[in-house]
Amino acid sequence: MLDFNDKSKITTNKLPQLSAIIITKNEEDNISDCLASVAWADEIIIVDSGSTDNTVELCRQYTDKILITKDWPGFGPQKNRALDRATGEWVLSIDADERVTNSLEAEIKQAIIDGKASAFRIPRQSSYCGRWIKHSGWYPDYVLRLFRRDYARFSNDIVHEKVLVSQGEIGTLKTPLKHYSFNSLEEVLEKTNSYSSANALKYYEQGKKSGLSKAIFHGFWAFFRTYILRAGFLDGREGFMLAVSNAEGTYYRYLKLMYLQEQNVKH
Repeated sequence: MLDFNDKSKITTNKLPQLSAIIITKNEEDNISDCLASVAWADEIIIVDSGSTDNTVELCRQYTDKILITKDWPGFGPQKNRALDRATGEWVLSIDADERVTNSLEAEIKQAIIDGKASAFRIPRQSSYCGRWIKHSGWYPDYVLRLFRRDYARFSNDIVHEKVLVSQGEIGTLKTPLKHYSFNSLEEVLEKTNSYSSANALKYYEQGKKSGLSKAIFHGFWAFFRTYILRAGFLDGREGFMLAVSNAEGTYYRYLKLMYLQEQNVKH
């Protein structure tokens, strides 16, 4: 459990209203720590896509603004559903496996008081099987998560969605968002499978093509880029494991795309 009790000092100017938005499904192991880290927000919006565990019950300990949906339109559209229910001038979008530390909370509050930008990128520090990754292309992994509600929208991508800012400058915060991305090898395998399927479908809808040779090449390149070019070897054994899982995810993404193409031809 993280300690979110100690608060850093910020400027005493009036703080604009901020909404924290989170999409969930079967996140009972993560959601309580996530919600505790954003309990300071003026409101918390949850959009749950049919959890079968205790996720929704745990969310009710922090907010009554919960929407349960029966369908899954993809990450981008689902996050836009949460965004549509937010009422704050500013929005902070985080995932259930992410945490806002006290230092980041203070920096966020100061940033929205200053109002020097319409949106802010936040560096993200991720863990892999218990180790904080400092290289491998994982740090600093800047993600745009803080923005004025009326100036931004999520793309409609089913995976790897982006925040599209319509006007104003984009600033960069210094304090990292903590990301507990892969806690076990079982979770690595599960996410590798689900994300490779989602990415294959995304590529298919974009008209991209694949074959066995392309799958092999992209898989090898993913390993080489992660472990050599992005210095994954400096992250020890977990750096090697991460490079392998990146290669596997990429390889299966293109294989699944190949089969989607073949199925379409048959029909």
